[in-house]
Amino acid sequence: MSNPTFEKALQELGEIVEKMEKGGLALNDSLALFEKGVKLARFLRGELEKAEKKVDILLKDEKGGVREEPFENEEGLDNSQEDADKS
Repeated sequence: MSNPTFEKALQELGEIVEKMEKGGLALNDSLALFEKGVKLARFLRGELEKAEKKVDILLKDEKGGVREEPFENEEGLDNSQEDADKS
């Protein structure tokens, strides 16, 4: 597993679950898929925890309180302006 993206890892985990649910796999194949699935699940959990920490850092002020800020997409435009432009 060399630097998978979150989306690819999630898709691969879903494929593993489907294969295992179908059954009919040899024990060694099932164990290998299970091990890979556990690794992917740990990776995904870690990525979600990193994202959650980033959100917490961005939303908390210096006193530990939460402040409201407009969400900015990757281009730096806040969504409220983008929504207004679509109208």
